Amino acid sequence: MNLYSWNVNGIRACHKNGFLDFISRKKPDLVCLQEIKALPEQVPDDILSLSDYSLYWHPAQKKGYSGVALLSKSKPLSVLNEIGVQKFDDEGRVLIAEYPYFFLINAYFPNSQRDHARLSFKLEFCKAIHQKLTQLEKEKPVVLCGDFNIAHQEIDLKNPKSNQNNAGFLPEERSWMEGFLKSGYVDTFRHFFPTLLDQYTWWSYRPGVREKNIGWRLDYFVTSSKLSPLLKSAQIHPQVFGSDHCPIQLKIDA
Repeated sequence: MNLYSWNVNGIRACHKNGFLDFISRKKPDLVCLQEIKALPEQVPDDILSLSDYSLYWHPAQKKGYSGVALLSKSKPLSVLNEIGVQKFDDEGRVLIAEYPYFFLINAYFPNSQRDHARLSFKLEFCKAIHQKLTQLEKEKPVVLCGDFNIAHQEIDLKNPKSNQNNAGFLPEERSWMEGFLKSGYVDTFRHFFPTLLDQYTWWSYRPGVREKNIGWRLDYFVTSSKLSPLLKSAQIHPQVFGSDHCPIQLKIDA
């Protein structure tokens, strides 16, 4: 299976900037989208009418905010658009799709915010999604993808020293990520490229930042460790524009 994940930072804006060209060129088996910022009825018709895909949506209750979506060539066995905690579900942060050999969890993790005002909310979400994955793993392995809004290690952002106290690289966030991975999960990109430098998935819109590759790796495919033998490749696609994030890819033998 050829899986993609992409924080599109507004599906309507990304549509205007080549989203359908991306789908046509990459032909993913499934693609998980975060931060769609739209209700299904606001999504452009030529996305809704993609004949090769079944589409699933979990928009936020607040208009123009958050939200996740799934485009899948093979119809999932089931789809759940909640994590079971209302304050997170109201923000449209999770879609869970069941496939024959694994559960796919598409997640948009909260941003802790510049003044750290949502750090506790973020850490509560992290705990809740970990608990959900533990529950699902009792049935079959899991594939978790999306925008974690966390750069795990210093290798995962351009300027770690100057960002020690900034959202996305806070000690509390990194500590949770470290513990989460050690509990039986694999960061699939680092599985293949444990020491590769300058690999980022998000860049500020400030002029010249993306051109200079001053970025952060905030987007991940994480799998149950028992799926490690089935992992074929992982890739970041910084050459794909349309958002301040770029798509990431996982190929898995499933």
